[in-house]
Amino acid sequence: MKKLILVSAAVLLTAAVMFVGCNKKTAASTQPTVRLITDATGIDDKSFNAAAWRGILEFYGDTWENQKNRGKLYDVVTCQTQDMYVPNLKQAADKGYDLIITTGFTFANAVGEVAPLYPDQKFMIVDVNWVNKPNLAEYVYSEEQGSFLVGAAAALQAEAEGVKNPKFGFIGGVPGATITKFEMGYIQGIRAVLPNAEIVDYYANDWGAPEKAKAQAKNWYDSGVTTIFSAAGGTGNGTIAQAKEYRVQGKKVWAVGVDSDQYEEGVYGEGKSAVLTSMIKKVETSTFLSLKAVADDTFKGGVYQLDLAGKGVDYTTTNKELKPEVVKKVNAMKDDIISGKIKVFGTYKEALDAGSVPAGLGAKDD
Repeated sequence: MKKLILVSAAVLLTAAVMFVGCNKKTAASTQPTVRLITDATGIDDKSFNAAAWRGILEFYGDTWENQKNRGKLYDVVTCQTQDMYVPNLKQAADKGYDLIITTGFTFANAVGEVAPLYPDQKFMIVDVNWVNKPNLAEYVYSEEQGSFLVGAAAALQAEAEGVKNPKFGFIGGVPGATITKFEMGYIQGIRAVLPNAEIVDYYANDWGAPEKAKAQAKNWYDSGVTTIFSAAGGTGNGTIAQAKEYRVQGKKVWAVGVDSDQYEEGVYGEGKSAVLTSMIKKVETSTFLSLKAVADDTFKGGVYQLDLAGKGVDYTTTNKELKPEVVKKVNAMKDDIISGKIKVFGTYKEALDAGSVPAGLGAKDD
């Protein structure tokens, strides 16, 4: 049986306190070593991998600008192709790192192959809950809950801005169960406000092709789509780039960021950003907690679930153009999700069966 560990709000609150107060002591006293292994988009994707790296920096008391322990206690390897996953995992294990972290479900098969070969090596992966190895911590997030919030915010903002019959778009990277949760939550959030809203989606089948997202975003914006949410790693940066161009031209379109607060990526003038809000997926929490477990000698394999109640996902209010009445209503929905009053479905099948999303989308549950 697979072990599922629900990480409570109290646990995460403790971790948050340690982020700002205790992490330097932890690093100084135990000095665990870690290697992060990413896909081709690397830690400069300003999204998913960047968040994972941020958790490592926080643990050691470093910052993005001052990575003084890099090369001593932690480092990162970027795999340009998937056939490099297994060799790089084996190389890291041979070097004797205390913890090896991989990001994303595309690493699942590689970790599943390598972990049994090194039973004393500790591994950690994000967005996977099916590998089930005793030396592997698997962190999964309730992305559908955070995505519901940005979908509701997008719909409420369109209403507040007086947009008639607004349309909404979703751009995914590689289709699969994880990205489906983003799309399903986003659509359910939109339709909680606008039950008949038109939704379009597109999958780039790539995490590092911003030009694909930019071209699709241009087509959609030109056809009347108001807001586009991208859950596509570095590919999604193309959506933001196109939204910036059109905002500069005075066109009232929005992009929605993902994983990290992407407000700064959308800045096109003083106090102006094309990123209305971002769905925060606190990947940094999983990397930080795994390092802390190694330092405390409490590391255990298993599946760790981070949801809205546990502060694993959220939405941002950095953009001051996000209207106060929108924030108020979204926060009320947030409370209702946590209490269970609002149920958000994470699979396409569940959402379809509930009549919460349209048929014919590109989402996949596997």
